Order: sequence, then structure tokens, then C-alpha cells
Amino acid sequence: MFDRIRRYAGRRRGADGGTVPERRASREQRAHNLFEAAAAYVTARAEDDQDRIEEAAGWVSPEALSFGVSELACRAVVALAREREESPAAVARDLLGLPVA
Repeated sequence: MFDRIRRYAGRRRGADGGTVPERRASREQRAHNLFEAAAAYVTARAEDDQDRIEEAAGWVSPEALSFGVSELACRAVVALAREREESPAAVARDLLGLPVA
């Protein structure tokens, strides 16, 4: 995780150590919200696509991405618990391969 943060921070700096000027947003470069970034990031991680992982990680700050991924995980566990008719705790433990509490 920290390596991705360092790479992100490194991309934001110019050769002289100053910050890189922001590019104007075009249709291809529109601003992404943290939930779009989290969804793209998690999907890329699930598919082990390093290029897409790095791209999605650059859409928002590392803190925002962390929050979005956490929110996505919570929502996914709740949805899966409803589908399985189990408690969210049981589903989370099962997904992580932990023994039943």
C-alpha cells in the first residue's frame, strides 16, 4: 500500500521537485469521484491488472481511495449477508477464511 502511495506522490512532482501543474480536464480526463476510483481499483485488484490498479489509484488521493475501498467492502459484506441470510460478521469471517466465532 505504501509503495503505491509513494509512486502516486512521485508522479505528482516534477523533475525539479516542484509540483506538476494540473492539466485541463478533457472528456477523457474528467474528475473521478472516490467511489468510482474504489470500484475500479478493487475490480483491477481482483483481476490482477497492475496498469488499471495504478490508474485508479491516481484518480483520487490515497486517503480517499482507502475510504472508498472500505465503504465498498462494508456494502459488499452487507449485500452478501442479505443474499445468504447470514450475519455480516459470519460473512466477513467466511470471506477471510477465519473460523466461525
